[in-house]
Amino acid sequence: MAAVLAIALPARADQRYALSGSDRYQIGSSDLQTNISYSGTQQLTIHHEGKQTQFRADAKYVRVDESGSVPGHAAFVQILTPKGELQDRTDGDPDYLTVLNQPFAIELDAQTLRDLLRLQGAVPFEFPAPVMGGTLRGYLRRGANERVASQPALAVNFDASGPMAGPLPDRAAMTMRGTMRMRGTAYYATQGDPLLLALRETLTISGTLQNGSHLSPVTIIYERTIKATPASPARTEASSH
Repeated sequence: MAAVLAIALPARADQRYALSGSDRYQIGSSDLQTNISYSGTQQLTIHHEGKQTQFRADAKYVRVDESGSVPGHAAFVQILTPKGELQDRTDGDPDYLTVLNQPFAIELDAQTLRDLLRLQGAVPFEFPAPVMGGTLRGYLRRGANERVASQPALAVNFDASGPMAGPLPDRAAMTMRGTMRMRGTAYYATQGDPLLLALRETLTISGTLQNGSHLSPVTIIYERTIKATPASPARTEASSH
C-alpha cells in the first residue's frame, strides 16, 4: 500500500489550496522558545508533454515570528515519468508548505482508491521523514467520508514514528538525538480524479540537544494544514450579444 500511495497519476485540472501552519520550538525549561506561524494560498498546476507530466505547486504566504511578519514564496516541481515514477525537480520549499512536498501522492490511481474504500483495520507503511531526515514507519487507517471544497472525500488517517539524529533546523551548530512522530489525515476525492484535497499533519520531535558540552531536552512541533478551495464560478457572457 505504501508503495502504491507513493505513485501519482496525472491530475486532470489545476487546484487552488489554502495553507496554514506553525513551528514551535522549546529547548530546556526556558532557554529558547520560538513560535512561527504561516498562512497563505498555493496553486497546483499540471502540464502534460508527451507521456510525461509535470506537477508544480507555487505558494504565497506570510511568515510571522517574534520579530514580525514577512512575505514568503515556495515552489516545488515533480515529474511523473512514463514509467510511473515521481521525481523531484525543484525544491524551493524550505518550510514544507506545498502540497507536493508531503508524504502522500498528489493523486491516487483508481485501484488504490478502491482498496482504501474497502480498507478495514490498519495497513503498515513507511516514508522519508521531513525536516530531519530518516524514515518513519507506521500505519494507515481509513477514516470517515467527508466533503472538502464541496467534493466528497475519503479520509486516510496515518500515524508513524522513528528515530532521528542530526543538526537542529536553522541551527547547524546544535545537534539533536531523539524520536519523531507524525500523525494526521489525508483526504482524497472519491468522484472524478482521486486528487489530494486536504492534508492535516503534526510532526513532533522530542530528544536531547547538544550545544558544545551542554545538554538540554528539546521539543519541536510542526503543524501543517493544506485544504483545497472551491473553484471560482465561471464567468458568464453578457446576454446582450
